[in-house]
Amino acid sequence: MNNIRPAARRAALTGAAAAASFVLAATGGITAATAATPAATAVTVRVVANEHNQADVTFAQQMIPHHRQAVAMAQMVRSHSSSSEVKALAARIEKAQEPEIETMTGWLKAWGEKVPQGMGGMQDMPGIGQGDDDDAMSMSGMMDDQQMMMLDHASGRAFDTMFLTMMIDHHEGAIDMAKRELRQGSYGPAEDLASDIIRTQSAEIAQMRAMLKTR
Repeated sequence: MNNIRPAARRAALTGAAAAASFVLAATGGITAATAATPAATAVTVRVVANEHNQADVTFAQQMIPHHRQAVAMAQMVRSHSSSSEVKALAARIEKAQEPEIETMTGWLKAWGEKVPQGMGGMQDMPGIGQGDDDDAMSMSGMMDDQQMMMLDHASGRAFDTMFLTMMIDHHEGAIDMAKRELRQGSYGPAEDLASDIIRTQSAEIAQMRAMLKTR
């Protein structure tokens, strides 16, 4: 399954989940009498492929407020920026975050887990202060209230420079979180999303660094 391209893999996982649900609902589950049959084995494999663990929960709970802050920063660009290039980049960032927030919110609700509210509370989410990646997770790239206020009070070229610099840090934090998901997670769709975040935000970081050189 890991060798399948992300889009095809998501489709395969979705189909597998539906098939597993149908078979289990029809049979009442896998009994000892049927556990050794090929059909039962196939259902077991499909169910396992869609299982999630605590790392997947942590990834969603931390990435949602992270994405919300990226949206808030991108929205400031509309009235504060003097660059059409920066505005186009910000619009793309904002557009990418919203469906991902919705997707991760759906996962957490389906798993019966807490959905974080607003942009705060990351320190209260599971995973902070636990495990061997504490330093990486504490450096998530989230801006504090003072930094967000400074950005909101800037304008023109000064704003653009500040926005690009802060968004690079923010993207790097998201990439750190996505890499942790790939190391520790087990839920296929979450791993696919993490890979997409690494790919798209790495490209945007390169673009923003190039933009800063011209300012």
